[in-house]
Amino acid sequence: MVKSGRTIKLRLYPNTDQADQFLAMSQEYQRLANIVSQWIFDHGFQLSWLKINHRLYKLFRQESELNSQMIQSVFRTVSAHYKTVRKQMKQHTYAYKNEENKWIRVPRDLTWLVKPIQFRRPQADLVRQSNYSFVDKMQQVSMTTLGKRIKLGFTNKGFEKYFIDDWKLGTAKLVHNRGKWFLHIGITKEVSDFDTKDNPQIVGIDRGLRFLATAFDNEGKTLFFDGKKILRKREKFLDIRQQLQSKGTRSAQKRLKQLAQRENRWMSDVNHRIAKTLVALYGSHTLFVLEDLTNVTFNTDDLPKSLRNSHRSWAFFQLESFLTYKAQAIQSIVVKVNPAFTSQRCPRCGLVEKTNRHHDTHEYWCKKCQYRCNDDRLGAMNIKMLGQDWLRGIKRPKIKKLITVG
Repeated sequence: MVKSGRTIKLRLYPNTDQADQFLAMSQEYQRLANIVSQWIFDHGFQLSWLKINHRLYKLFRQESELNSQMIQSVFRTVSAHYKTVRKQMKQHTYAYKNEENKWIRVPRDLTWLVKPIQFRRPQADLVRQSNYSFVDKMQQVSMTTLGKRIKLGFTNKGFEKYFIDDWKLGTAKLVHNRGKWFLHIGITKEVSDFDTKDNPQIVGIDRGLRFLATAFDNEGKTLFFDGKKILRKREKFLDIRQQLQSKGTRSAQKRLKQLAQRENRWMSDVNHRIAKTLVALYGSHTLFVLEDLTNVTFNTDDLPKSLRNSHRSWAFFQLESFLTYKAQAIQSIVVKVNPAFTSQRCPRCGLVEKTNRHHDTHEYWCKKCQYRCNDDRLGAMNIKMLGQDWLRGIKRPKIKKLITVG
C-alpha cells in the first residue's frame, strides 16, 4: 500500500471580527516565520526541527500570542520551505562555458542563497484537531486564532466525496486571496501498489511546445495534445503584460499581479485536463513514462521571438506532478527516464543520428532504413521503449549512441 495525497479547498465565511482575527494571526505567523528563516540563514542552514525548537521555542512563547502548536507549525513550515529550495537547487545546477567552450555544471546547495527565504504574504498552517476541527455535524469548522477559538461556516463544493471516503485530513493552510478566506487541507489515503508483474500497459509521453504532450501506447496508437492554441493565448498574455509594464503606474502593477495569477490558474487548468484525460483514457495499471526534463531546453526556432522563452515558463513539472498523483490513485505509476537521444533514435533499425530529425517539417527520416515519422510521435515511441526496459528491471534506462552515419 502507498499513500495518495491531494489538497482540498474550502471557502470560509468569517464575519468582520473573525476576519480581523484571521488576519492578525496570519500576520503574526508570517512575522515568526521570517525570524526563523533569518536564524536558519545565519546558522549554517540547520534544518533540524529539534534544533530550531531548542533555540527559539521559549523566546517565541514569551513574546508571541500564538499557541504552542502554532509555534511548532512555524518551525516545520520554514524548515520544509528550505528543504524544497535545496531540492530544487540540487536539480538545477549552475552551468557555464569554460575557456575551451565546453559546458561545465556545478552542483548548488543552500549556501548559494544570498539572503534568507522571505515569507511575503500572511499565512498560517493549522494542525488537525489541535488548531482546526469540524463540528456541528460537519456544518461548521472550529479554528484557533490569537487567544481563542472561533466557529464559522464553510462550503466544500466539489470536494464532498473526500469527507465520506477513507481520506485522512492533515495540516491545513489558511489562505487570504482577493478579499476571501480559504482553508487548504492536505489529505491522504492508502491505495494499492502498482504491480510490475501483472503485464501493465506502457504509455510513453513526450512533452514539448508544439504539442504539450504526445502519448504512444502498447497498441501503437498516438494521442496528440495540440499546443498551438496554448501558445497563441500565451502571446496574448505577453502582449497585455508588456503594455502594463510600459505604463509603470501603481494600478498597472496591481493589474500585472492579477494577470499573473489568472495566467497561473489557466496553466493549472490546462495541465489538470491533460493529466485527467490521460488517466481516464488509459485507466488503471498503466505505466506512464516521462522524460526527466531537469536542465533540458526545447528547440524554439520555429516560434515567434516573443515566445521563445515559453519552455522556461510553461509548468511542465506541474503536469508531471498532476499526472503522478492522479495515476497513483488508480494503481498506476509515473516513471522518469533519461531524455538523451529519444528524439534521434530510429525505432525500426536503432540508428541514432541527430540530423535525421528535421525541425522545419517536424519529421524524422532515417537515413539508413528510410523510416519516416512525426518527430514528437517518435520521441514518445522511444520513451515507451525505455519504459519497457524499466519494467524489465533496468533502474536507469537510457538510449546509448552506438551507431552513427557519416
